[in-house]
Amino acid sequence: MEKKVVLAYSGGLDTSVCIPILKEHYDLDHVITVIVDVGQPEEEIKNAEEKAELISDKNFTIDVKAEFVKDYIFPLIKANGNYEGYVLGTAIARPLIAKKVLEVALAEGAGALAHGCTGKGNDQLRFEAVFRSSDMDVLAPMRDMNLTREWEINYAKEHGIPVRQEAHDVLKKFEVEDKVTTEEPEEEPHDLEKDFISLIDIKTESNDLGELADVLAES
Repeated sequence: MEKKVVLAYSGGLDTSVCIPILKEHYDLDHVITVIVDVGQPEEEIKNAEEKAELISDKNFTIDVKAEFVKDYIFPLIKANGNYEGYVLGTAIARPLIAKKVLEVALAEGAGALAHGCTGKGNDQLRFEAVFRSSDMDVLAPMRDMNLTREWEINYAKEHGIPVRQEAHDVLKKFEVEDKVTTEEPEEEPHDLEKDFISLIDIKTESNDLGELADVLAES
């Protein structure tokens, strides 16, 4: 019987090298990728889909923007949710992404779930809190193998996986981030709080949070 795994896929280097690794090091036959759209730039979704089509056995792209706003962002705002003083950004999206990956795995009859998190951050916990609600195996190649960026780039090239960022580019990125810019912004930034309150005022007259979620998801 074919052994299937469903991978939470972003199109980045880590999750891309996970695909052949899952076959070579975990003895799996079929890697299904799931791209979950919570509002990323369209180009990012498109690039991930193109790469998934090239290197995975099957891909699903799921648009959850409205669900994300209604069931995650609104409750987060109401609870004034934060982590040690930091606003929860991508962190609040991880459980929803994991939920959709699990739903695909159940529908496809997979026996395992996988993510591309390392063992150094909290994202692994956010994924696995959902994954471990099932009886499927949970696999984390990046954490298990403790891979370096340089190793991943070389491995990707050996397996025909498109690589956009070379090892030296990573160092260059840090050098650029260390520089302080003195350039003035070309435009005044949007007052996001004012925009959000305006939407709330308009839409909550009918108390239709679902409609408001759709509006924000399309913004």
